[in-house]
Amino acid sequence: MRTTIPIAITMLAASTMISVAETNHDTSSKKHKMHMHAQMHGGTGLKEPGQGAFAALSEVVRVLEVDPETDWSKIDLSGLREHLVDMDLLITGSVVDETVLPDGLRAFATGDADTLASLKRMVPAHAGQLARDDRWTVSVQESDEGVELTVTSEDDAVVARIKGLGFFGLMASQDHHREHHLMMARGEDAHAH
Repeated sequence: MRTTIPIAITMLAASTMISVAETNHDTSSKKHKMHMHAQMHGGTGLKEPGQGAFAALSEVVRVLEVDPETDWSKIDLSGLREHLVDMDLLITGSVVDETVLPDGLRAFATGDADTLASLKRMVPAHAGQLARDDRWTVSVQESDEGVELTVTSEDDAVVARIKGLGFFGLMASQDHHREHHLMMARGEDAHAH
């Protein structure tokens, strides 16, 4: 009788260790399968690699790395980074006074020295993109204090759109940003497109 108890305990302990080992193997196997699936499908399953400028830069790098035509001697990711900083300052640092006009909107944007410098680079360049839409008229005036953007139209529906977009919506419209960023990264004249 005394030998059966130690044998029973040994069998129970062995059974428990086998069960734990199988569980650990199952968990490890599941993690391995998830890792392999993630690697096959572009990473961890996460879509946002962090802060917006970092995400945009990361996206451009991925495109450049898979493009066999990439001429690495012309790549200018520092220039793209500077542009992304300008975009961030425009959105987060600008103080904008909007005046609703009967035929559109006039917006005066200003900010600290860094933001003002970004506005002077960004607003005129983007106004050129906005002006490609012949449904409205676009003008930009720069001064020491800020940048004034005026967008007007003779079409009431377009006027409503202009007013609805406001300064920041107008700056974000004309979906050319991704193409523009890729051109900048490749060292091409991004304002020629």
